[in-house]
Amino acid sequence: MALGGGRWLRGVWVSVRPLFRGRALLFTNTLGCGVLMAAGDGARQAWEIRARPGQKFNPRRSASMFAVGCSMGPFLHFWYLWLDRFLPASGVRDLPNVLKKVLVDQLVASPILGGWYFLGLGCLEGQTLDESCQELRDKFWEFYKFRVTYINGLTLGWDTYLSYLKYWSPGTLPSSGCSCVALGTRTD
Repeated sequence: MALGGGRWLRGVWVSVRPLFRGRALLFTNTLGCGVLMAAGDGARQAWEIRARPGQKFNPRRSASMFAVGCSMGPFLHFWYLWLDRFLPASGVRDLPNVLKKVLVDQLVASPILGGWYFLGLGCLEGQTLDESCQELRDKFWEFYKFRVTYINGLTLGWDTYLSYLKYWSPGTLPSSGCSCVALGTRTD
């Protein structure tokens, strides 16, 4: 990466870092959930448009996904804070707590969020409660079994970052070519 690119990256990092601390983190997590759900819907709609000529992008559909995602954000924020306090884990010796966290998350939060997703979107799309409940019954198992695989796939990215963080040492260049200073960390 060019030296100018490192400065740009450092500037971005310095400007967004406060969004990942304190009270701002709740806002960041809430907005992040909404944006990611809308982006996921946008990606799916782009695929559908390519597969079905004549279909148009539906902004209301993406807006509904954004709204439901934002409504889930505070729950997820506080859920994971609670889960981390209830089952603290750091390092290999805490592997049993990590496994318990995954189990509790899958057995408690996943079903709640599945219901929330289908009932929330159904409401925004004008479905009756009975129609939304039926859709939930019809699609829940597909949602539930795919969620575990999806989360495991995302974990690869997190694990890659953790490996980078563990084996990066101050004074050396991270593998991306950025300096520590570019990431907002002082080495002096």
